[in-house]
Amino acid sequence: MPHDHTDHDHPHTLLPSDPALRVKALETILTQKGLIDPTALDKIIEAYETKIGPRNGARVVATAWIDPTFKAALLSDATAVVSELGYYGRQGEHMVVVENTDEVHNVVVCTLCSCYPWPLLGIPPAWYKSDAYRARAVREPRKVLAEFGVTLPSDKAVRVWDSTAEIRYLVLPQRPYGTDGMDEVALMSLITRDSMIGTGLAIAP
Repeated sequence: MPHDHTDHDHPHTLLPSDPALRVKALETILTQKGLIDPTALDKIIEAYETKIGPRNGARVVATAWIDPTFKAALLSDATAVVSELGYYGRQGEHMVVVENTDEVHNVVVCTLCSCYPWPLLGIPPAWYKSDAYRARAVREPRKVLAEFGVTLPSDKAVRVWDSTAEIRYLVLPQRPYGTDGMDEVALMSLITRDSMIGTGLAIAP
């Protein structure tokens, strides 16, 4: 049976090449066709950006930087601590937090698929799910870190943590120097998603 390739049948032919514009154009087309509710979509996006996204993880890290008791509890039983904060659910059932120190830098990977702590970091980036990262992070972590702009001293060990269906890892990055007087909100702005995966460092103020 012949298939007519019309713009009506294939709205993607109308989309511009720029990714951001493509997303907006696609949203407009789907809204016009009555397939999505813009208000509901905005709420979903807001949830992932502010509630499910890296902000949750940044809050946990910032609190650990400020409160030694919280930090000790987090490193001892992260699952219980983050659950008390409301950060639990699918892809975050069992959490382990590993701390970067002057002696050790931690990196998280999932060699089998793309296990990732969604409740704390939101949607995993495309590179985290790529075959190249999943293979090379274990085999040559220093080279991978260098490609992310992280160059470590030769005497600092690199420890790679392999996430599984049972365990998700979150890196507790080192607190930057010169941040002693900063409150939790200010500290959160220094904590990036990559610093909580281990492929980045917290931002110096």
